[in-house]
Amino acid sequence: MGLLSAGILIGAGGTVAMDLWALALNRAIGQPLPNWGNVGRWTGHLPRGVIFHDDIGVVEPVEAEIAIGWALHYAVGIAYGVIFVLLAGMDWVAAPTFLPVWIFAIVTIGAGWFLLHPGMGLGWALAKTANPWKGRVMGLLAHTMFGLGMYLTALAI
Repeated sequence: MGLLSAGILIGAGGTVAMDLWALALNRAIGQPLPNWGNVGRWTGHLPRGVIFHDDIGVVEPVEAEIAIGWALHYAVGIAYGVIFVLLAGMDWVAAPTFLPVWIFAIVTIGAGWFLLHPGMGLGWALAKTANPWKGRVMGLLAHTMFGLGMYLTALAI
């Protein structure tokens, strides 16, 4: 298996793990599921030249925004898998270890904290939300699950 194929599988596996974590939290403690429709709405406005919104919830909806949000979620996860595998190399794919992929997964939260969240009007690292630290911790846990999913997928392949 080549690096590109491995990266695609590893990124998809990590994204599935993140989604299963969100579903488990929803079922166990009622934690709301991620709103990929808002992400799709944000994405749909990017070609119009608008990156930052005051409140994505009041921005004009875009057609198929939920599907766009889910597609972006998986595309980004897969891209992260490919980037990680290109950085780590075939030696890591052949004998994966958790620490490097976990560190990488934690670093990737920066895209959400410093681009996606402010773009949707939530502030830098969720600063404009009612409980920013809860959101930050939940994000770090979700990205830990992403890293764990990447690691487990690498072990499987």
